[in-house]
Amino acid sequence: MPSDLYQRYMRATAAVRAHDAKCAPCTAGRRCAEGARLYESFDRLFAAYLNSLK
Repeated sequence: MPSDLYQRYMRATAAVRAHDAKCAPCTAGRRCAEGARLYESFDRLFAAYLNSLK
């Protein structure tokens, strides 16, 4: 069973991908306000997940 942190990180990944698919202004280098919020959440969860593996 994957950890809760892993599951949250994967949900954040899916949320960023879903947003990017429907938001034309969002690119890898530039994000709208909502896209930035989603990406920051993903980034924090991913960093926490990687730290948990150490």
